[in-house]
Amino acid sequence: MEKPISVPKTQAPAKPKSRVGSTIVLGVGILLALLFAASTAYSGMKAGLTVAAGIPGAIIGSAVVRAFARRQGFAGTNEMQGMASGGETVASGMIFVLPAVLLIGAQINFFEAVLVGTLGVLFGIGTASIVENHLIVGSKDTLLYPEAMAISETIRASAAGGQGMKMMASGFGIGGLLTMATGSMFGWINNHFVMYGPKDFKWKFELEVNPLLAGIGFIVGMQVALQMFAGSLLANFAIAPLIGYFTDMAGGGHEVWNAAGTAVSSLGFDGISGSYNRYLGAGMMLCGGLIGAVKLVPVIGRSLKVAFGGKEKRSMFGIMLLGFAILSVFVLSSIFSGNIMIGLLGGGLAMLLAFVFVVVAANLTGTIGTSNLPVSGMTIASLVLLTVLFVAMGWTSDFDLRSLLLLATFAVTAISIGGGYSQTQKATELVGAARPKMQRRFLLAAVIGVVTVVGVIVVLAPQLADTSADAAFGLPQANLIAALTSGIITGQLPFTIIFIGVAMGLVMHFLKLPIMTVAIGFYLPMATTAIILVGAIVRMIVEGKGKPANQERVQHGVSLSSGLIAGGSIIGLTGILLSISGVLTHGTPTGILAGNGAAVALLAVLVIAMLFFLRKSSVTAKTNK
Repeated sequence: MEKPISVPKTQAPAKPKSRVGSTIVLGVGILLALLFAASTAYSGMKAGLTVAAGIPGAIIGSAVVRAFARRQGFAGTNEMQGMASGGETVASGMIFVLPAVLLIGAQINFFEAVLVGTLGVLFGIGTASIVENHLIVGSKDTLLYPEAMAISETIRASAAGGQGMKMMASGFGIGGLLTMATGSMFGWINNHFVMYGPKDFKWKFELEVNPLLAGIGFIVGMQVALQMFAGSLLANFAIAPLIGYFTDMAGGGHEVWNAAGTAVSSLGFDGISGSYNRYLGAGMMLCGGLIGAVKLVPVIGRSLKVAFGGKEKRSMFGIMLLGFAILSVFVLSSIFSGNIMIGLLGGGLAMLLAFVFVVVAANLTGTIGTSNLPVSGMTIASLVLLTVLFVAMGWTSDFDLRSLLLLATFAVTAISIGGGYSQTQKATELVGAARPKMQRRFLLAAVIGVVTVVGVIVVLAPQLADTSADAAFGLPQANLIAALTSGIITGQLPFTIIFIGVAMGLVMHFLKLPIMTVAIGFYLPMATTAIILVGAIVRMIVEGKGKPANQERVQHGVSLSSGLIAGGSIIGLTGILLSISGVLTHGTPTGILAGNGAAVALLAVLVIAMLFFLRKSSVTAKTNK
């Protein structure tokens, strides 16, 4: 098998590194960890998708090194991208479960949640460090770590020029300005195109002109975007109209299963979607998660054999982190739950599951990268087993359910860290930097990420707890987690609907379709998947016939899209913070700016701006050559 392309260690600068340069690198790394944690938390809760921060971090890091810290070289750039990844990795895990605490009607204690997330970080890094040398060095011919290779090549390429940074800045400007003009901040113009079908065929088409979602669509590409949009088509133009056809026949005495007093015959599209479609989607996601977990069984066996084979060089610092985390989980889970048995049995099972899946995640990242890592599937498998334990032990109160979700938050944070940490350390190895130093930097960035993500969730708590049809945040994974845990414990889960969703997932599995991707599209509003598809279409236009020049434009497009995501999420989050604090009152579009036509015009502005800057980037690149 071909060996991975790496940046030779001899390319590292020979000059001694200055303290000023090192301080600048560390400071920017901390800012990147905070930025990507907040951005990922916001965009992930909005769309159910997250984007890896390694390559954007490498581009920003290269610009900082060239401008302020040349003596830091590739190692300095790598340090900053690793810290960006640390913040993003934490957010990519915690947002799956922690918001579910709000969805069950409980409250999140900031310091308690920070402790839980931090222990997940310590446990994840400690466990991954046990197999680090084997996976990164010992298996270099079989585990290629494709995204780490891309990061190392980005570091090398970005050292020569700043086009990627310019694209990110342009994207940030576009995303920020469009987000400011819409309901996320000032509310000057409507950005939501929506059309409903007639009463006898209850469909709904909608599209939200959202720069960060368009950026996600460009990055994930046409295949994933189409699969998600296919899920929305199935939900909006097949299942909902079918259910609506039969609900129209229901008698006046038939009520909606989860809304006593609401007649089934009175349901419009939004009522059908909220009461039935979302639970079908939950069943599909459950099916996808469990099938993914079963597929991991051989990988689990191989990974654990490596972990306990006795030939692995251990990181003493990592082992210390792991030991401290184990002791703390037992103690704190007992204190937080008020039940020492929950601490011993629940905490013990959570750590056992986390250990197994962290090793699996570290292994799988070497093959498929972190962007495709099945964290949700491993989380669902862990959660179901934890829930079964709680039910078997009679821990079924609302307070016990909250304790269960906090243990699940610990587990998913550790699992996510396993993949992100291993990828970062592989990139560090490829550029010839020091992995022990990166381990400490990644730890710092991840803890900063925990504080940031918990802070964002606490501040957005009122919006996240909203489960109405037009809720600001989709939260597909967190809604699934909340529905599963509370439904299993109380016995009030609509099992018939869930089982039908599972059957639909099995059909997709037999057809070799990606269940989780289609299911998320089924669950999310079409407004979200439609704009993601628009971003993918822009990428298809840019790619053309796949010429080398077009591929360069695609890379610039990834940088531009990273800026769109950062600008849209940071400005959107700022708008919510200003609104909550009373500094800003969202306006309401009026007249021509309030209709569907305004949304279409805004969409045209977004698409034209993306194509303009990408075309300009290719012209600039040719001129420079």
